[in-house]
Amino acid sequence: MGNDDVFLTPEGAAKLNKELEILSGPRRREMAERLRNAIQQGDLSENADYISAKEDQAFLEGRILELEQTLRRAIIIDEPASRDSIAIGSTVVVSLPGEGTQTYRVVGAKEADPRQGLISHKSPYGQALLGKRVGEIAVADTPNGAIELKVVEIR
Repeated sequence: MGNDDVFLTPEGAAKLNKELEILSGPRRREMAERLRNAIQQGDLSENADYISAKEDQAFLEGRILELEQTLRRAIIIDEPASRDSIAIGSTVVVSLPGEGTQTYRVVGAKEADPRQGLISHKSPYGQALLGKRVGEIAVADTPNGAIELKVVEIR
């Protein structure tokens, strides 16, 4: 695994492709129209609409470029071939001291959303869990100290 590898689940890749499709199609056309309207207002040096539209256009083009680069470098991860140990793409049930069990899916950093149970393989929990087997304890070094996660199930 290289440092610049981007791991995406099929769902994550589809979501980014959909966003790219919207941004590079309808949003780009809307932005061009907005710029045309602002230019028609006259003096561009003091035209707040034009300045705002140019800033928004730069942000839009930056996001499109980011999505294109991400998708070009993406390594699509599906369900791991083995459920013996935790890998990127694994869904895992862990027992947390005093909190019961939690279910997480280990994903690439670009699609991590801890509130949805999607944790990055580069996060403290993700790093600690990779390679662990059912029954083993993973120790995550978090900003709040070390947390022990007991692997209950790998799906």
